[in-house]
Order: sequence, then C-alpha cells, then structure tokens
Amino acid sequence: MIQEHHASRLHWDLRLEHDGVYVSWAVPKGLPTDTKTNHLAVHVDDHPLEHGSFEAVVAKGEHGAGEVVIWDKGTYEASMWTAREVKFHLHGARVDARFVLFWMQGDDWMLHRVDPASQDWEPLPARIRPMLAVPGDLPTEQGTDWRYELKWDGVRTIAFVDGGRVRLTSRSEHDRTAAYPEVSGLGEVLGSHQAVLDGEIIALDAAGRPSFEALQPRMLVDDAARARRLAAWVPVSYMVFDLLHLDGSATIGLPYVERRRMLDGLGLSSEHWMVPPSHEGPGADVLAAAKAAGLEGVVAKRAGSPYRPGQRSADWVKVKLAHTQSVVIGGFIASSSSPAGLRALLVGIPGPDGIAYAGKVGTGFGVQAVAELLALLALLGRPDSPFATPVPRADAAGTTWVEPQLVGEVRFSEWTRAGRLRQPVWLGLRDMQPTDVVREP
Repeated sequence: MIQEHHASRLHWDLRLEHDGVYVSWAVPKGLPTDTKTNHLAVHVDDHPLEHGSFEAVVAKGEHGAGEVVIWDKGTYEASMWTAREVKFHLHGARVDARFVLFWMQGDDWMLHRVDPASQDWEPLPARIRPMLAVPGDLPTEQGTDWRYELKWDGVRTIAFVDGGRVRLTSRSEHDRTAAYPEVSGLGEVLGSHQAVLDGEIIALDAAGRPSFEALQPRMLVDDAARARRLAAWVPVSYMVFDLLHLDGSATIGLPYVERRRMLDGLGLSSEHWMVPPSHEGPGADVLAAAKAAGLEGVVAKRAGSPYRPGQRSADWVKVKLAHTQSVVIGGFIASSSSPAGLRALLVGIPGPDGIAYAGKVGTGFGVQAVAELLALLALLGRPDSPFATPVPRADAAGTTWVEPQLVGEVRFSEWTRAGRLRQPVWLGLRDMQPTDVVREP
C-alpha cells in the first residue's frame, strides 16, 4: 500500500507487508518515474496490517497530522529481502514496476526504479521558455476561432511541479523559486502530478488591481527569508493560463482549447494561485470589461494553436489599453580599444511591426533618464545588469558590436521639451527580446 500524506511536508508512505506487519518507508518525492533518478526513502516504524485501508484527516496536534489518502494498493513479489536491500515488483492499480530499496545510513534508504518508463512516457523538461504574443488589434475573424484572456500586469513565470515540489523560472530562465514562497503550496495541491505550468505572478495595488509597480519590491529578492517577510505586506498570486506538460506527456502540441480543458481539470484555486477564465468572446466585450476593471487589456489566442516555446507568434495577440509607450533597452556598443567600456546604450521602441531602433544615449533621443535607470539597476546588483562583461562581435572600424541583452523597459506617457521621459516607470524584464531590436545602420 502507498499512502499520500499531506503532513507538515507532503510525502508518500510505502508500506510492504512482511512478517505480519507493514514495513514502512516515508518517500518525500514519491516513487521514481524513471531509472535515472533515485529518491530518498526514510525507514519509519512498522504499522499493523489493519492500517491497510486507513484514510482520514488526522487532527492538528496529533502524530502525523494532515490528510491521508490511499494513493495505490495491490500486491508485490520480493526477490530479495535483507537488512540492507529489498528487491520487489509492485503490482498496483497505478504502478506496475520493479524497484530496489537499498540502505544508506541510519534510517535513510534510497529507492531505485529498475524498469524503464513506458515508451510513451516523456520526462519532465528541465527548462522551457514561454511562448510570446505579438502586439496588435483584436482579431477580425468571427465564430469560435479565438479565445480571450485578461492581460495581467505582472511577470511571466514557468512553474515546474514534481514530487509535490515547485520550481519557478523567469522568462529568461532564472530561478525565482525563493522569491515567491506563496506559490510553493501549489506542489502539495498537485500531489503526485508532474506538471509544467505557464502563467504570471501578480501583486495588487491599494485599489485591488494588478500592478507591476506593486510587484517590484518582490522581484529583486533572492533571499528566501527576506521573501517570506515581504510576503506579509506584498503578497503575490500566480495566474495560471497554460499547461505545457502533465504526467509524462508533453501537451505543447495540443490545441490551445485542449490544453485549457486539461488545465481547468486540475482544479487549481487558492488565495495564491488560480486559473483565470478563457472567454469565447466577443473580443470587444472582453476588452471593454478589462477597461472597466482598470486592467492592461486582453490577450487573444487562436483556439487551435499549439504552444511554441520561446517563439513570438501571431496565434497570440496582446491588445493593450494603456496609452503609454515603452522604451526597450537592447544592449550597448563598446569602444574597440576598450571592449569592456560602456559607450552607448541601444534603445528600441515597440511598434505594430516589431521593435524599431530608436537611438542610443547621447544622440538627442532623450534617453538620458534610461541611462540613469540602468546605472541604478547596476548599483542594485541585478544579475542581468548590462554592465556585466560583454561578448563582442566584429563590426565596423572603431566599435565592437555587443549582442543585445534585454535589460528592461521604461513606460512613459511622452517626452518633455527638455528631452526627458515624463513620469517614467521602470518595468524590468518584460515581453521583448534583444533580437527584436533592429540593428543600428
């Protein structure tokens, strides 16, 4: 019998009938799904056979407090049973495979899967970049070709869930797990499910609206203890809008509506995570609702579109309501005589056909405020600081081209007569890619 135990830390209890009792191991990450990864198994007290049908919610304060459910049950065959090694074949309703338990030290054992996973089983990917939307207007096609989601003013985040544990990564694949401890409970809710989720981390302003500015105190935090303290006064939520992998199957090739159906079936709803609805339209009505709620806009997604990791696709169209402009910092040009020295910042402005090159610091485009923000960014010690050692590329005489690195955006309403940004707001890493910036002629 295998029980899923939602105690102070989620784990699974593997119990094998032997000499009239259940010999038991607590397995924090559950049974291995492939032969490459061994899982810790902690030997615990034997349990009576009457425990074989036990499912309950153990009251708080009692030993093993939390919900206990039977995860799998059946028979097993042991080909070896010694004080240091147990070889057995499970025949359960969910698992039919051979395993080996081998002793390490004290009560610590390791659980190894002998049989490979089935041929159609795909392991959880270690990394994935999110699919990106293109800016534009509401689609003109009628019927059910499109679905509409509200656009959230947060940071794009991929969640990898395995063995009840959650790992969060940013759009640029930086680990952000420590920054948002509120989302860790998502792993316990999903239990033994292996999943990759796509969504956005948001924080609310005083009016209860998603606000990127409200989120900023949380974004630069890498220390887990500090993040927990900040969570008390700037809580975040994870808005999950796509499912990229589930229980040994990649779902990125499925149509959007099928991925959403599977995502809705997971029942993810909490104070700190939810699956916001996907609307059939009309798109104009959803956009009007977004405007009335003070949100950024909507994202239109083609109903039959697959998920294209790391690609910007016209199958997703973001329709913004804000009458603001974004300046995208792409990289910098360094003097060939001093490749590590800063000479000019490249600036791009998003438009309907992509990002057009706008200028560089000192060329009269009024981007001095951007340079000041970048200097501040460097002082804050951001890992994505543009003042890191560049990788030069051959270019025209007198300069060395450095491949653009996305630093972030500045949202502003207009230029002042003095050539500065009026009321700029630092947005951090957003929806633009360095390669989207057109190279200077």
